[in-house]
Amino acid sequence: MRGWLLSVVVALSVVVAVPEGRAETLADALIAAYNNSNLLDQNRAVLRAADEDVAVAVSSLRPVVAYTLQGGWQRTDLGPVVTEDLSASLGLSAEMTLLDFGRRQIGIDIARESVLATRQALLDVEQNVLLAAVSAYVDVRLAQDVVALRQSNLRLITQELRAARDRFDVGEITRTDVSIAEARLAASRAALAAAEGQLKIAREAYKAATGAYPHRLAALPKAPALPRTMEEAQAVARATHPLLKQAQHQVTIADLQVALANANRLPTVGAGASLGLSDGGVQSQSLGLTMNQTLYGGGRLSALQRKALAGKDAARAGLQQAAVGIVQNVGVAWANLSVANASIEASDLQIRAAQAAFDGVREEAAAGTRTTLDVLNAEQELLDARNARLEAEAQRYVAVYQVLATMGLLTVDHLKLGIPTYDPEAYYGAVRNAPAHSVQGKKLDRILEKIGN
Repeated sequence: MRGWLLSVVVALSVVVAVPEGRAETLADALIAAYNNSNLLDQNRAVLRAADEDVAVAVSSLRPVVAYTLQGGWQRTDLGPVVTEDLSASLGLSAEMTLLDFGRRQIGIDIARESVLATRQALLDVEQNVLLAAVSAYVDVRLAQDVVALRQSNLRLITQELRAARDRFDVGEITRTDVSIAEARLAASRAALAAAEGQLKIAREAYKAATGAYPHRLAALPKAPALPRTMEEAQAVARATHPLLKQAQHQVTIADLQVALANANRLPTVGAGASLGLSDGGVQSQSLGLTMNQTLYGGGRLSALQRKALAGKDAARAGLQQAAVGIVQNVGVAWANLSVANASIEASDLQIRAAQAAFDGVREEAAAGTRTTLDVLNAEQELLDARNARLEAEAQRYVAVYQVLATMGLLTVDHLKLGIPTYDPEAYYGAVRNAPAHSVQGKKLDRILEKIGN
């Protein structure tokens, strides 16, 4: 007795010493997913690489300065006379394109449009990351509810089995009724084990989406507001979806590629200067202008021009198809939401009817007019109805966020999560002028340090 009392005191002290932690909310899960996503980190690095393409294009407008240092030793054997010579020279050269009929500027414009397209792709990745977090959160909540439902079902069938055995002992029912109850109890235990396994799977998906296992999850908050009609949602998607904006930038890039192919047929004018110094003290200087143009390239320039025109047609068709796909996705998501709402209404009616049937069958069984099998069947129908209600509610909640994603609005900013977000302008602003070692270079170092590189 003293040992039992001591264990109770220890248990109570533990409960008092460890206060109940704050429940994790859906907003917490979304923030964790945004901050811990490797996929977002990967695509942010892709965007920074695209930013550097702008710097590379800008550098083509500037002179190229290079030096050449040469040294050599020569031994000459002329029979009785052997000579050895050492030589060294230093050369400094500078070259710059003066006129290329817009080639370099077009290259800069292409690089900038590529940056804008990549930013839109990053936004779409952000949507996918947040949608995965919502699905993971809802799946864990659903799995927990199903486990609780299965546990309740197991307790109920255990009671039915106990009652069946009592009735068998007094001769009211046969051994068959007891065996039926025992079989249902075994099936209920198997269903509970399956539900617990599904909960473990959901927990793993939650960790993959957010970076950590779930603890105590709070109830789902009110779902975000949606437009009143599907047509309004589709109109928003046509105006805001990042994949559609990405396709628009790709069309602009294709147009610029055509302009670049045309400019490549024109000449270029450049200037060069050099300084030289040999080991004998001989100095040399040169300054010159060059102009070159390809008169015949075996059809290469014409092929590149036709390729650019084909790319332009492909980009425009891709834009149209992207619009079709986005509108379709909104329609599908809207239909899924409608189905989920209808399923919830039907499940509510089914639960009410199944509950009434179960209560009635149970009373009739107590009066001897119903069998144990009738009671278990009625209880199974009630269980199925409640399970369907849980799944429909989870489907409806996720469907709301799926509609938001198809509209292009499932972002940290739109959801107002209140956290600092990745600023694509910061890195771009630091590298767009192709800095090397300068004040801008130091600024770039600080930005890289801030983002963890």
